[in-house]
Parts: sequence; C-alpha cells; structure tokens
Amino acid sequence: MFKKILLAEDFQGENQGIAETLREKLILEELQNELYCDKAFTRLKVALKNTVPYELLITDLFFEKDHVDRKLKSGSELIKAARALQPSLKIIVHSMENNPIHVNSLFKEHKINGYVCKGRKGMLELVKAVKEVYHNRTYVSPQLNLTAANNVVELDDFDRAILRELANGLTKKEVSEKFKQEKITPNSESTIDKRISRLYDEYEAKNTTNLLFKLAKEGKI
Repeated sequence: MFKKILLAEDFQGENQGIAETLREKLILEELQNELYCDKAFTRLKVALKNTVPYELLITDLFFEKDHVDRKLKSGSELIKAARALQPSLKIIVHSMENNPIHVNSLFKEHKINGYVCKGRKGMLELVKAVKEVYHNRTYVSPQLNLTAANNVVELDDFDRAILRELANGLTKKEVSEKFKQEKITPNSESTIDKRISRLYDEYEAKNTTNLLFKLAKEGKI
C-alpha cells in the first residue's frame, strides 16, 4: 500500500472524516491532510526536496474562497502544479463534479489516475480507488460514462465566435446579421441555431445562459 498520502479537502469535517476512514480501511504509514491547495502543494515540494516524496494525492476540485490569499484556487490548478512538479505522482480526484466531459478532460489533460464522485457510496469507492491505483489500475466511479464523453466534439473557432456574441447579449438572429456584415461564414441563422442546439445536447444545457455557465465553469470560454 502507499506509504505517503496527501489529502486536500477544504471542509474540515469532511477532511477529517475522509482521513479517518482511509486510516481505518487501509494500512497507511503516513497520511497528511490540508484545507488549502497552496499548503498541499508546499507539502509536496518539501517532501520531494527531502527525497521522501508523497506517492498519492487525493484532492477535491472545488475550494471555497475565504479570507486567506491563495495562488492555487482549485483542485485542477493543484493537480496541474503537482503533475509538473512530480510527474510520477498518483492522483485521485474526489469531488461532487459528475460531468463526464469535465472528468474526461482531467484524465486526458492532467493524467489523473482515478475519479470518485462524492455521494452515498463515495467513501467506499474512494477506498477501492486507492487500492486500484496502487496496483497501477485506473478507477472511475461506476455512474460516470466516460465513453460517451469521448464522443463529444470540441469547440472550434466558429463555436467560440457564436458563444462570444451570445454572451454579449445578442440573439441568434442578431449574431447571424452581425456575421453577414463582417463577412464571417457560415452565417445563416439556421446554421447558428444548429450549432447551439448541438452544444445544448452535448452539455445537457437547459438554455443559453446555462450553456454559457457550464462552458465557463470548464474553462472552455
């Protein structure tokens, strides 16, 4: 089993609960927990410098803003920094996020080793995930369909141009008229409507506002 594990979770009660469960269910030599990404990253750097590196990082994605100034403001930023610092570090995400598109991007872009959705069976899954990742296997919560996420078409420049104008308050008809004036093609209202409808389906958005919110949350726009 892993000898050194680092846990980053900003809710103190949950932080302690996760740590206690892992210590109870697994044979661990050392498990440290932090409430802030910056402090977790500092632990990683110090341990690596002292040639006693952590072997596994378990982190949430969302960390609430408070009075403490922070450089790393999210689990995604922590993962990116940790991966650059220590490429061989195993990483498991434990989060409420259940969007397969976002989860899939974490595997592709940051090479995480496991993803566990918080929920009723979240702690049982987390224990299982640690065991699987220790044996160099990938773990994903059963309710997540990452195969479907692989089929999602990435935003292209035309999609982004449409979304920018919608974010500025234009209707699809007004976007079409603007594109015609600026000689941007394609520019028909029906083409723009089809593009947006496709994104509604792919991101399970209820309306344009909801779509823009989801894309902004994922850093796509």
